[in-house]
Amino acid sequence: MRGRIAWIQVTPVKGCAIVERDEVALEEHGVADNRLFYLVDEGGRLVNAKLAPRLLTVRPHYDESSETLTLSLPDEATVAARVELGEAITTSFYGRPVTGSVVTGPWSAALSEVAGRALRLVKAAPGEGVDRGGGRVSLVSTAALERLREAAAADGPVDGRRFRMLFGVDAIDAHEEDGWVGRSVRVGDALVVVHGHVGRCAVTTCNPETGERDLDTLAALADYRGQLEATERLPFGVWGDVLRPGRVRVGDDVVLEG
Repeated sequence: MRGRIAWIQVTPVKGCAIVERDEVALEEHGVADNRLFYLVDEGGRLVNAKLAPRLLTVRPHYDESSETLTLSLPDEATVAARVELGEAITTSFYGRPVTGSVVTGPWSAALSEVAGRALRLVKAAPGEGVDRGGGRVSLVSTAALERLREAAAADGPVDGRRFRMLFGVDAIDAHEEDGWVGRSVRVGDALVVVHGHVGRCAVTTCNPETGERDLDTLAALADYRGQLEATERLPFGVWGDVLRPGRVRVGDDVVLEG
């Protein structure tokens, strides 16, 4: 099997808009600024785009060298400042405790206004703000998006940003990645091990530009993937960890190795 990287997508703030990259450094903890920040409500509960779809309209950028976080808001305003940390907080990520620090500054108020609910911005350690037991890498075949378009009878292509995966893979069959579970895959200069399938939730029904629910991805997945033996329900794509760090660029090879 030999595919190639079609796109690379990250988000410095979990739940906010996806940002495209031409290349990334894939470390043991994943991409350093991917889901580096996350959001909690007044009770300390994790909040993502499933609970606040309007977060998808906020485009984040984090400059690690200056420790500056910039949010481009839907009204075209920009909120930017150097990140400073306050009190420690522990948040449940689907049963996994993640410890971070509340971020002081203008971002929580801006994000609360967009989301329509009180939120606090938290910074985690690199690689900790991910789902699925801490898997730092996720991949999906671009052919799977076309297969889903057919199943959902969508008018046009299904935007890969709906699924918030780190890597899209061209030149392989639809859902060929299902067969990678338990195996190692070379991705650019890095080597990853795939642990399981990615189960899907209501976030994928939301338009990645507007946050509006406009495509019933879950019904389509239930129709043609609901009976599949998988590690999670309604599987679409796979997740894993980094065995050997390295750089990954758009156009790099993706090769099944073990």
